[in-house]
Amino acid sequence: MSSAEDVREVAFEVRTHGSMRELGEAPYRALLDEATPPFLRFEWLDALERTGCVVPKRGWLPLHLGIYQRGELVGAAPAYVKGNSEGEFVFDHAWARFAEAELGVAYYPKLILAVPFTPATGPRLLVRPGTPKAELLAVLCQALAGVCREGRLSSAHVLFPPEEEALAHVEHGMLARHGVQFHWSNPGYASFDDFLARFASKKRNQIRRERRELADRGIALEVLSDKTLGPEHADFIYEFYVATVDKFPWGRRYLNRAFFEQVTSSMPEQLHVVAATERGGKKRLGGAFNLLGKNRLFGRYWGALAEVPFLHFNVCFYKGIEEAIERRLGGFEPGAGGEHKVARGFEPTVTHSSHYLADRRLRDAIARHLVAERIAVDEHVSEAEPVLKR
Repeated sequence: MSSAEDVREVAFEVRTHGSMRELGEAPYRALLDEATPPFLRFEWLDALERTGCVVPKRGWLPLHLGIYQRGELVGAAPAYVKGNSEGEFVFDHAWARFAEAELGVAYYPKLILAVPFTPATGPRLLVRPGTPKAELLAVLCQALAGVCREGRLSSAHVLFPPEEEALAHVEHGMLARHGVQFHWSNPGYASFDDFLARFASKKRNQIRRERRELADRGIALEVLSDKTLGPEHADFIYEFYVATVDKFPWGRRYLNRAFFEQVTSSMPEQLHVVAATERGGKKRLGGAFNLLGKNRLFGRYWGALAEVPFLHFNVCFYKGIEEAIERRLGGFEPGAGGEHKVARGFEPTVTHSSHYLADRRLRDAIARHLVAERIAVDEHVSEAEPVLKR
């Protein structure tokens, strides 16, 4: 054996697993560190499976990839065989229509390396400390073609990896796609007023008025996390969650009450629930369900149980920013979509995905499309006028 490829093939073995429990709780936990985002915790991914949110009948079949060296798990990538494109937030419906209508190629099933229903950036390959990640990324990229071939899958898609992983995927032959989200960054603000000082006077006063609205209506915001959060709050969280997803034709109840009950019991210290309540009373008016990482806050779900002006901005944006400043977090990612976030201090940020397509004709067509799409996305981000002093 003379080539580096041969050495890698001897040193590492890639196996597939039908559940997080089959992958193994203890071996998986050994791959995590303090910086690992909460949505990659074993408790989160296992809860999705055990409560029936991620099951084949809903288009999700767990097929987690484990990389082994001398029989020990040294790398893992949560992955799923998909029978549709729902709950991914990197939209490829047009790709599926083109493949099937123009090329006669079945697009589903496909493989995704992602966290279900979670459009948040985080590592898609978790690596045991001391193992060279670059080497395992090469192993993973090489393995994807084989997994697709053996499973008769059209493609493999890595969704919302960090930029360094996305660049490695491209080096190993995958196609790069760019998207846009709106993120808030903390350069070291001492207070919310310190943050507001960065805005022009008109916008600063507008945000202050929007924040005062809740106080004037006798509404208080409370943060539930760690010891103040438990499974007894599952009903409230699920109620405001479905209030939003049921409001829109495209809404989907991806999660159920049992999921919220399980994660509030198993990982409350990494959950961050904002509750809007009538002051002096017990009536909940709405809330936001966030995930709390070591250096970032991740907004996931929100809902209103009553119509209150500016409730959304306060619960989803301003309280999250205030908490990020108080906790000295580096940033706040409030979720997908929303140009309106720019006026609240969030900035357009490039997100990444990587794609392997087995059919050469489909790959070539999508590659041409992605060149133009990446240029448009990058120009949109680079040309966005800073909002703070407008």
